[in-house]
Amino acid sequence: MKLNQALLAEFDQEMANTRKTLDRVPDNKFDWKPHQKSMAMGQLATHVATLPSWAVETLRRDSLDIAPEGGEPYKLPEVKNAKELLDVFDEGVAAARAALAEASDEDLGKPWSLLKTGQVMMTLPKGAVLRSFVFSHGIHHRAQLGVYLRLNDIPVPAIYGPSADEGTF
Repeated sequence: MKLNQALLAEFDQEMANTRKTLDRVPDNKFDWKPHQKSMAMGQLATHVATLPSWAVETLRRDSLDIAPEGGEPYKLPEVKNAKELLDVFDEGVAAARAALAEASDEDLGKPWSLLKTGQVMMTLPKGAVLRSFVFSHGIHHRAQLGVYLRLNDIPVPAIYGPSADEGTF
């Protein structure tokens, strides 16, 4: 099996689970945060929704400078409501899936670097970037979002097994 096919199976499962979680974020809770040091629910949900687009950045380029010297730093898009949130996510998932479906094993083995003001923060093979900074990073923040939902008495979806709110997944 080609590496992209194995990654696509995991990608599809994780994106479906992520969409179930994002679908629970209500418009009236975008500004809610559990602590002053925490991201607001809308900001966290937007971060989760945009992570699939990082797969496209990873596969189509050899690096990304999140704060290029003399240029605009990376920032999240402004998302105002749940519909826009899901639209951003769905567009990113479609583009990421297409890019991953086209990726060869050779492509996934090529190095990719994350930079900040021209300084290399890390370099990994593109396949490892997908697993760590797209998949695992997304899972991490999706779990945080699940806590936000719980703290607001919003049913948490079943992901890898039943949740306290859903007996099946």
